Amino acid sequence: MSISQTLTGSACPVDRVLNKHQLRMKQVYRVPFECNSDRVKEQRYQYVQRVLELDASAAPHKYIFIDEAGFNLQKTRRRGRNIIGNRAIVNVPGQRGGNVTMCAAMGRHGVIHHHAQLGPYNTPRLLTFLDELKNILIPPQDEGPEQPTYVAIWDDISFHRTALVHNWFAGNRCFVVLYLPPYSPFVNQIEGFFSTWRWRVYDRRPHERVALLQAMEEACDDIHADAYQGWIRHASRFFPRCLARKNIAADVDEVLWPDQDRRGDA
Repeated sequence: MSISQTLTGSACPVDRVLNKHQLRMKQVYRVPFECNSDRVKEQRYQYVQRVLELDASAAPHKYIFIDEAGFNLQKTRRRGRNIIGNRAIVNVPGQRGGNVTMCAAMGRHGVIHHHAQLGPYNTPRLLTFLDELKNILIPPQDEGPEQPTYVAIWDDISFHRTALVHNWFAGNRCFVVLYLPPYSPFVNQIEGFFSTWRWRVYDRRPHERVALLQAMEEACDDIHADAYQGWIRHASRFFPRCLARKNIAADVDEVLWPDQDRRGDA
């Protein structure tokens, strides 16, 4: 019951109109002005068109979703449970500590390769990661003309576009790169992995740098294979709207969970 109902005993005209049109007070999500500009919508269209062209191609190919995510020693859940009348308290380090970054490559059935390290990623570290990923996907003894093409999908941040990275792909013909459109986390399948993975790290309550690295590594194994396919299917549901160049203002947290029942666990 609203405040006006409490004071007067009946709903005021504004309440009746809002209830009739099923309008409720909700959390406000900030959407950048550029999110649905003509330029961005055209880039979403071109991205989906390229994916459909690859799917229609007779040449075998596999998608690899790559991204980086950072952690800090003081990161923890913002909400928690405790007995009524008592605060939910968690102990954290007194100092912020160093950031730890995880780079991960995800396929349809799970994480293919991941590596955590102190500090942010840059071009040399990314090239090392790509070399390690190639050795996992194509061991030297298995190299041959029958290998599928691996399509590396990632965002277009600056060190993903350096000349050294372009040269790496030019020298490894079994890999091609496809850049995600900006302001479009809903078509980035690996966003779902990182969202779930973060909660798995938080569940371990790491409070020291070594423990944090261990928790980040172990959390990758806690995610069921069905979740990866769910994130990929969910992202593909936005493809028709991208092809129609429609406005999309979906909140990241809302679109990352293929299983709605599990959102309550967070």
